[in-house]
Amino acid sequence: MLLWIPVTIIGVYLALMFYIYFNQDKMVFYPTDDFAVQPDQLGLIFEDVHIKIDDNITIHGWYFPSKDPDNKKAVLFFHGNAGNISHRLETAKYLYDLGVATFMFDYRGYGYSTGEPTEDGVYADGEVSFDWLVETKSFKAENIILFGRSLGGAVAVELAGRKQCGGLIIESSFTSVGDIGQKLFPIFPIRSLIRYTFNSVEKIGQIQIPKLITHSPDDELIPYTMGQKLFEAAAEPKQFIKLSGGHNSRSYFKDPEYKKALLWLLNENSANNSTE
Repeated sequence: MLLWIPVTIIGVYLALMFYIYFNQDKMVFYPTDDFAVQPDQLGLIFEDVHIKIDDNITIHGWYFPSKDPDNKKAVLFFHGNAGNISHRLETAKYLYDLGVATFMFDYRGYGYSTGEPTEDGVYADGEVSFDWLVETKSFKAENIILFGRSLGGAVAVELAGRKQCGGLIIESSFTSVGDIGQKLFPIFPIRSLIRYTFNSVEKIGQIQIPKLITHSPDDELIPYTMGQKLFEAAAEPKQFIKLSGGHNSRSYFKDPEYKKALLWLLNENSANNSTE
């Protein structure tokens, strides 16, 4: 009878391993197609954008032009792993008030974007969105700032390694999926189970553009130490800002130091800021 105890424990352990392996797509990506609010409800001027990648995938986004015609910078925003762009309009409004144009898009499978999200797929979505700003809106590549929050930080880091751009903002993000997975499931050999990497900490040291990395000690989802490790691994020039509030809190929008750091990054590479 006592043999059933270890057999049961081993059985449960293996069952959980199988569950993690076969359900990891749902653990990494939490897309929703319900829109919480539309930009015009917040008084934002915007352009509804649909970028066709192929016959099966179309990327949807919102482009918010700058209220300052002399500001030739643009922010390309990469959101986190849950929800869609309608849940990030507070950020769009904040950037609009800073006078910078912003393009927010949904990864494939999120919001109105079609297809299914994968690691390579969301990288491709970011690249196509960057090219749209250059080719359709005539922004110079070096005047585009990549802004990634949470999972979006990993997508932004990848794109910064592929494209010439003007700066990189990483907010409340992780070092790698392996690291975050090990934190969530410490008793499992998580790195042997996962099919995703999103390994920002290995990539960020090769990126030479100005960087702003922000994180909150109160973050309940992604450890503050991961933000610190990303900053330590990043090459100069760089800044780190300690945020306040939980992972989804935006209370730091009222922090003058946060605003000052954003303006530093937005103006860091402004010597040649006219559009083509």
